[in-house]
Amino acid sequence: MKYENRVYNFSAGPSILPLEVIKEAADNLASYHGCGQSVMEMSHRSSEFKKIIEDAEADLRELMSIPDNYKVLFLQGGGTLQFSMVPLNLLRKSGKADYIVTGSWAKKAAKEAQKFGDIRIVASSEDETFTYIPEVKREDFRADADYVYVCYNNTIYGTHFPYIPDTGDIPLVADMSSCILSEEIDVSKFGLIFAGAQKNIAPAGVTIVIIREDLIGFAKPETPVYLDYKTHADNDSMYNTPPCFAIHIAGEVFKYLKKMGGVPAMHEVDVRKAGKLYAYIDGSGFYKSPVREKDRSLMNVVFVTGDADMDKKFVAAAKEQGLVNLNGHRSIGGMRASIYNAMPEEGVDKLIEFMEEFRKANQ
Repeated sequence: MKYENRVYNFSAGPSILPLEVIKEAADNLASYHGCGQSVMEMSHRSSEFKKIIEDAEADLRELMSIPDNYKVLFLQGGGTLQFSMVPLNLLRKSGKADYIVTGSWAKKAAKEAQKFGDIRIVASSEDETFTYIPEVKREDFRADADYVYVCYNNTIYGTHFPYIPDTGDIPLVADMSSCILSEEIDVSKFGLIFAGAQKNIAPAGVTIVIIREDLIGFAKPETPVYLDYKTHADNDSMYNTPPCFAIHIAGEVFKYLKKMGGVPAMHEVDVRKAGKLYAYIDGSGFYKSPVREKDRSLMNVVFVTGDADMDKKFVAAAKEQGLVNLNGHRSIGGMRASIYNAMPEEGVDKLIEFMEEFRKANQ
């Protein structure tokens, strides 16, 4: 199989995977480690798949230092289904929750939650097109709120929480879809973390939920069985057929990250990649990052030239050079380079080299 014609894929998701993992999956696609069947074909009740999912959970626990009193669930429905599952399960006492809205996904999550309880927006950066992260204090939250919700990294707008909000005893819920495993996180400071895997872990199809055990079991009786976290916790994520192949690839990515030195080692590379790209943008006199510097994402670097037609020209020209999926989200335009863990540093170097050539030709 040939791999030399691969492009540098800056897609925000589904996104780039480590080439080593892709090669391993290809080698074992028809017969997983000689068992005579593909992971796409085998029963999720088989001993082979049982080992795959158990190893994946064990490796993720190790990579993130997940405490023993947290369950790890492998679910379907993407991050979007979590917009419903979170309030259905966690609005267990007062029926109140406080949301910090820092982008489109947090805004959608809050809107969905309003179907199920008393949802208050305690802070929002929409006044400046989500180009910064609001600063909040413990007293900003209602004392009887059942949980506080944040989107930790905002894929569309290129922002990231530079701090963990202090919520006291109120469980903190975080959507970490686009930054999970890019930095060390104290899981114990969160009641629930979820992440659609298609940005920094695996193909689309599996969503990881990390939930503190004392938050499980409070869904209302009318909650659909699949939307109750207890259903999945009691059945080791196999109440029904799970997304087997996506879980398999997630497990291979976890093994790859461990081999690379774990999350601290990946974070060091991520900081270096993002640092050189932001430094070039800021010093170019041609490109501009609209994001407040201290709130910039390491994973999603958003930038513009200031001319919409020039931005489109840039994206088209970059594609001709094998630098693909650099267009910004359709809602805001511009450019976005998603440089997840799997993006090799040479990809960022090639992008900067192209950006300078384009600047010289068009300034």
